[in-house]
Amino acid sequence: MFVMSIWCSSLSLSSRSLAIAMVACVALLYFSYSFNVCLLASISRCLQQSNIRNLLALSSSTHNESTESGGSSNGSTSSGNSSTTSTRGPPVQTVTVQTGGSLNGAAPKYQMLRPQGLRPSRHLPDTLIIGVKKSGTRALLEFIRLHPDVRAAGSEVHFFDRHYQRGLRWYRHHMPYTIEGQITMEKTPSYFVTKEVPQRVYHMNPETKLLIVVRDPVTRAISDYTQAASKKADMKRFEQLAFVNGSYSMVDTNWGPVKIGVYARHLERWLLYFPLSQLLFISGERLIMDPAYEIGRVQDFLGLKRVVTEKHFYFNATKGFPCLFKSEARSTPHCLGKTKGRNHPHIDSGAIERLRDFYRPFNDRFYQLTGINFAWP
Repeated sequence: MFVMSIWCSSLSLSSRSLAIAMVACVALLYFSYSFNVCLLASISRCLQQSNIRNLLALSSSTHNESTESGGSSNGSTSSGNSSTTSTRGPPVQTVTVQTGGSLNGAAPKYQMLRPQGLRPSRHLPDTLIIGVKKSGTRALLEFIRLHPDVRAAGSEVHFFDRHYQRGLRWYRHHMPYTIEGQITMEKTPSYFVTKEVPQRVYHMNPETKLLIVVRDPVTRAISDYTQAASKKADMKRFEQLAFVNGSYSMVDTNWGPVKIGVYARHLERWLLYFPLSQLLFISGERLIMDPAYEIGRVQDFLGLKRVVTEKHFYFNATKGFPCLFKSEARSTPHCLGKTKGRNHPHIDSGAIERLRDFYRPFNDRFYQLTGINFAWP
């Protein structure tokens, strides 16, 4: 009986221990489950927040890229292989850019603008100064480059007459860096008289604006000769070159300085491809006497604000030529160069009168084509 009592007591203790162990196991499982559920919930919240941040960053990046690649407020576009048509005016913070490439060689002021988001690029020219040689094309270029919205190639590129086979990519590489709202310009006076050039320019961009500086063709021919004679000491006299067999009865129309002055024939080729509204004719004589007036006309033609005015010029009585108080390259008063305003040699008056008679019908035709009477003698 006593043994049975001990066994029952032992059995009762074992059952209680088992129950306690079972309760402990259940409790442990519950706390383990609860901990894992909390841990998983925490991880899930972190992942969701991370995805949201990435989505927001991607959205912001996409918006910025779309803005830079053509979403500007004025609707301007840029192309790496064609010219750019943009609304003229002050540069804005959002710019159309050419992707790829390097900014090596960009003007220092453009390097400074880069942190602000202004990214300059090279473009094919919007405007060409196509002629006429020895009429004031260099003066026109230097004067119009005073405008902050005009950027021009520093030297004559001769793409359309000498280097056309190199392609537009080569040509664009020779253009200056610009930002949105700026005009790209190039000057090569021989374009005006080269037969193939009008069609080639048209194929590049039929909307190209063309600037043509003209002056009295007789004076222009003498100036052309003077420049050539300064480089060649044994050059024949002007009268010997301008006429056949030294007689004033027949003008040598094959001689370059004479041939260039037949403006009407050259202009007719350009009018086959470009309307008169895309051509602006600048008087070389007036460009010297009143540069502010002619540059004002150029600024209007290009859709630019009249920034270049009388305050930019002074007249050098010694050279008989307008000079600049400052320019894009220099902040001090200076003239264009020793070759500008060069003294012409004495030409026999009979030769001059014969040349005037020769040019007169061509001048009249030129006045008809342009709608402008330049009143040359």
